[in-house]
Amino acid sequence: MIREIHVTKLAQELADNNLTTQTATIYDVRDPEAYQAGHIEGAVNQPVNDGVNKDLLDASEGTIYVLCGGGSKAPRFANLLNELDSSRDIVVLTGGTRGAKSAGMLIIEE
Repeated sequence: MIREIHVTKLAQELADNNLTTQTATIYDVRDPEAYQAGHIEGAVNQPVNDGVNKDLLDASEGTIYVLCGGGSKAPRFANLLNELDSSRDIVVLTGGTRGAKSAGMLIIEE
């Protein structure tokens, strides 16, 4: 199942499920350069253009949160995930990394 929440609601959703950004499965689907320039804490880079890393998917449990820079790539990647495993709870984080940054969320630069 795919659902959407605004990225600024992520902290509350994680807290409600006893998770943090370090323990949740969060995929940032932008290209590696954009990811390294700034991503939310705990996000793993999974570029949409590379397709789904099945090993990472199989190794993860629970809800998968997906975000991109602003909102166009994350829904596409969520659909790919859903095609591989429709039993998973997949959440598209609308607003993306730009929305997180605007809201003052912690952004990690590498």
